[in-house]
Amino acid sequence: MMPATPIVFSTPSPISAAILVQSAGLMIESARRYESGFEVKQMRLRILLGAALLSVLPVTMSPAATATVRDGGTLQLGNVTFRLDGIDTPAVDQLCIDERADSWTCGIEAREQLTKLIGGRQVRCDDLGADPTFKKRRVGACKVDGEATPLSQLVVRKGFGVGTEGSTRLAADQTRAREDRQGLWKGCFAAPRDFRLGKKDGALLGASCRADRDREIREVLFPEELVMPGSCNIKGKFAVRARVTGNLGIYHLQACRSYPGLTNPDRWFCSEEDAQAAGFRRAYNCRPPKK
Repeated sequence: MMPATPIVFSTPSPISAAILVQSAGLMIESARRYESGFEVKQMRLRILLGAALLSVLPVTMSPAATATVRDGGTLQLGNVTFRLDGIDTPAVDQLCIDERADSWTCGIEAREQLTKLIGGRQVRCDDLGADPTFKKRRVGACKVDGEATPLSQLVVRKGFGVGTEGSTRLAADQTRAREDRQGLWKGCFAAPRDFRLGKKDGALLGASCRADRDREIREVLFPEELVMPGSCNIKGKFAVRARVTGNLGIYHLQACRSYPGLTNPDRWFCSEEDAQAAGFRRAYNCRPPKK
């Protein structure tokens, strides 16, 4: 005998709600045409039964698709960019310190680790809504097709992500990764959010953070001139005027007139897609790309 497939119940989706409203309207209109009070009551009962049925429709999973990894916690499915739910990961241009006190490009490695976890397989993401930090990006509960464990949990277990502020859902996984010195935890690193905001006095994390070397470590983690990762030559600068278009900053290509004069970028990106996924728009003085 085949095992029964469990049904997950939830509130109606927007589409279901629309169908409910339309159906209810038609039923009420039909009910008004009846002269008998009994028939009107019967019609209202049918409306209530229809609402009950629609309220227990099974959750519909998003279709599986090929994922393009943008950074250690961001991926793109088709035209939609998702930030993995409940975690924060190093930006591509973030530097960390390893157990030998040498700097390393932990942001690049975090992206590679997520790519390996996906392994070329298709991914499904449940859309949890707009990302509070960047409205054009979505928050997604994502899994590799056929896998039960969410990607966000796998990333934390590998030690290449930390739980977001106020969330304790992955606290046990993070504690285990820290105790086992997995990934970032073997060395010393700034919280990804602190790095992006340039918060140089935030708490440092990891097994190799030495109190007697605090100033030297912070100089490495927050260099005066951010080192360009290999082949990632797109410059990003936070800008208040970018918020007019719903962005966080502006990125500058080598084809932009502003590129040579921007000597101290806030971020480096490997592609325009990466910059856009991080909430940056292209500078208006850039020459159009060659066709």
